[in-house]
Amino acid sequence: MEFKCIAVDTSKSVFTLHGVDEHGRPILRRDLSRARFETFLAKISPTEVVLEACGSSHHWGRVAQASGHTARLIPPQYVKPFVQRGKNNRNDAEAIGEAASRPTMRFVPVRSATAQAEAMDLTARDLLVRQRTQLVHAVRGHAAEFGVIAAKGIAQVEPLLRKIAETDMPQAAKETLAQLGRVITQLDAQLAEVDQRLTAQHKANPVSQRLAAVPGVGPVTALTVAMKVDASQFESARHFAAWLGLTPREHSTGSRQCLGGISRAGNERLRQLLVVGAMAVIRHAKPGSKTASPWLLTLLERRPRKVAAVALANKMARILWAELAKVPTDRLRSVGMPAEGMMANGTAYRRTPQAA
Repeated sequence: MEFKCIAVDTSKSVFTLHGVDEHGRPILRRDLSRARFETFLAKISPTEVVLEACGSSHHWGRVAQASGHTARLIPPQYVKPFVQRGKNNRNDAEAIGEAASRPTMRFVPVRSATAQAEAMDLTARDLLVRQRTQLVHAVRGHAAEFGVIAAKGIAQVEPLLRKIAETDMPQAAKETLAQLGRVITQLDAQLAEVDQRLTAQHKANPVSQRLAAVPGVGPVTALTVAMKVDASQFESARHFAAWLGLTPREHSTGSRQCLGGISRAGNERLRQLLVVGAMAVIRHAKPGSKTASPWLLTLLERRPRKVAAVALANKMARILWAELAKVPTDRLRSVGMPAEGMMANGTAYRRTPQAA
């Protein structure tokens, strides 16, 4: 039996398959266990295997590629419009196949095991930071119930814990808060260990070092872009900024154009890093400084700082794409080198069209 495409709706233990022939007619509808699914891929002739880009999808994409198939991953939000009526595994698998058949459908590239492993430290660091923040908030909240407060900042946690130990609050509360303080100390040590590994990766990665030269981009942001972004997937810098959710959400009709706030689509963590970096640039923006272009200073006069930060993050994203896509040197010189010149010019960077 020859398949044109096999769509797979994955779950923890049961995989639902929907296969079609060259005319798009369904010729396969069945459920397989994890072990039987891998055996099934090894037996059939090379074809196109399509999955939703969700948990473990990159693993199964690599398994399909190892069996000689072409693996494609589709973002779940692009599959949802094709689900007909009731939602179940078979309808979901059919919707995945229908979405994959669209000529304009956009796919997620399958990442290698090495690329995923190298990026795990970034995810682990984000998790540890969030856990530490939750614990610090818990300590501050519980201490405030007994009238003990401290200044803002992570550096004020130790003075707060010492102040708690010296107060006359009940012993049970002191023991609980001391325990939370010890967990915070453990997380600090784990974060320091992760940061050492990330620093070593940053120094060994020439792309990350080049990206870190952009104002507002630190080692974590540079590594995140270098490891998780493929510039060839985007036609232009604006496409990259739109993918990050840093462009306005459009809701237009007829001749009336209506633009709202930013779409907040795409990689939420990377968008957050860019906005935080933009705020750091704005915090030190003064006339005459290297990072304060006339464009930025003029924007700060007309708009609130947070709005200006999003606009600056959009510009930073375009510069990062230009660096990743290796825009020709003469094109960069035309707008100013290094990256500060590109930021001041405010140009949207598109690939130079090849001569006919």
